[in-house]
Amino acid sequence: MPKICTRCLLKDFSREQYEKIIVEGIQALPPEELVSDEVTSKRLGICKECEKINQGTCLACGCYVEIRAATKKGTCPYRKW
Repeated sequence: MPKICTRCLLKDFSREQYEKIIVEGIQALPPEELVSDEVTSKRLGICKECEKINQGTCLACGCYVEIRAATKKGTCPYRKW
């Protein structure tokens, strides 16, 4: 899994690099740690409506929402899901 730079801005990544980070990040996780695609989609739908999302990053906690939403241990900092 590529290391996610905590000091980089998403604008520093090309679209391909960003997508690679998300896809490879999720694929690197053990399957038993992932929720279903349906749960992930529902969570991301809620995230997309949140005022704390900016270019795929949660401004409340700094995570990539696609990765957090795909994991069983992932939680919304505002308890929206």
